[in-house]
Amino acid sequence: MADFGGGDLDAFRAEARSWIEANFPPALKGKPNPMMREERNNPSPDQETWRKAMGEKGWGVPTWPAAYGGGGLSSAQGRVIQQELGRAGAYNPIGGMGVMMFGPTLLEYGTEEQKQEHIPPIVRGDLQWCQGFSEPGAGSDLASLQCKAEDKGDHYLVNGQKIWTSGAQYAQWCFCLVRTDTSKKHEGISFVLFTMDQPGVEVRPIPLIAGNSPFCETFLTDAKALKKDLVGPLNGGWTIAKRLLQHERSGLSGAGGGGYGGAKPLPKLAKDYVGVDESGKLSDSDLRTRIIMNEIDGRAFQQTAVRAMMEAKGNSGPSAATSIMKNAGTRWMQDKAELTLEIMGHQGLGWEGDAFNADELTAVRSWLGGKATTIYGGSQEVQNNIISKRILGLPDLTQNN
Repeated sequence: MADFGGGDLDAFRAEARSWIEANFPPALKGKPNPMMREERNNPSPDQETWRKAMGEKGWGVPTWPAAYGGGGLSSAQGRVIQQELGRAGAYNPIGGMGVMMFGPTLLEYGTEEQKQEHIPPIVRGDLQWCQGFSEPGAGSDLASLQCKAEDKGDHYLVNGQKIWTSGAQYAQWCFCLVRTDTSKKHEGISFVLFTMDQPGVEVRPIPLIAGNSPFCETFLTDAKALKKDLVGPLNGGWTIAKRLLQHERSGLSGAGGGGYGGAKPLPKLAKDYVGVDESGKLSDSDLRTRIIMNEIDGRAFQQTAVRAMMEAKGNSGPSAATSIMKNAGTRWMQDKAELTLEIMGHQGLGWEGDAFNADELTAVRSWLGGKATTIYGGSQEVQNNIISKRILGLPDLTQNN
């Protein structure tokens, strides 16, 4: 049933608005979320104050169970918090892969001991996680991974290489797919956790065209993963990995509350750079039409995302429909990034120097970095295959297994 507000929700909105106004540092208003930037490893005092406030309140993950520090709120209340953060020019400081992927998966598949150990630090934003899935020879065909875990009694020794491990240089923990049975493909994979600060883990950042290094190569040489940190059954990691990837695609699409939050709306940006006519309308009518279409696409996508989240809650987790949302969300965000550059003109192509302001320098980097969204989390082609098989029910003519 649709949520139209009501007295209880109105009262909660007033409470959320008051709390955000009292706790969000004014100096951070309109600033980008450091969780999406390399500065997250060296936060300012205001950023740290805001993180601790949201973490203690549990509103960084408002719908997670209160038993593990989450907000324990309904989906409707969670949306209210997201809306009120936007209204205040604030960002959610609790994020990263622990929130977007690992946390929801552990809540579903982890033991009570694992949840008690790992969920509260994620809720508070005390530490960061990275994902050890892709390998040089196992990207789209992830089940071909060769990174091995050898049973050593109370622990496993992990040897191999992972690539595209986002944020590995900042992470304290890694959730990782390893091969524990070489005689089977999908049924020989396990899901383990290990610390990143041990001697057997070497991280090498990969510089990107956008000028930063969010991705890394990770080399594992006798890295230790304790038996208590095996999630799910031995050789049962593939099922868990598929669920985690659905959470990842939901987050990358923006359906999980992600997206390019904090950016100036396109209509205001266009009025600032292009100008208006005597009636106050954007002077370039063709650009005005394309901005309107992008705004319509964005609002339609967000409404569909809310519906998908409600359906996922009823289905005990995201479905294959996250592949549709991932493709649709990345297309919308890339179109928005290209419109931003068009509106700014040559000012949107600046890389450095005093001739460009902070928004202009961010725009070109966001445009370049946004191209990767059609690849990571499963490329568009992979998503199309999932849509054809899992949603449309078309036959799989590409593989025999």
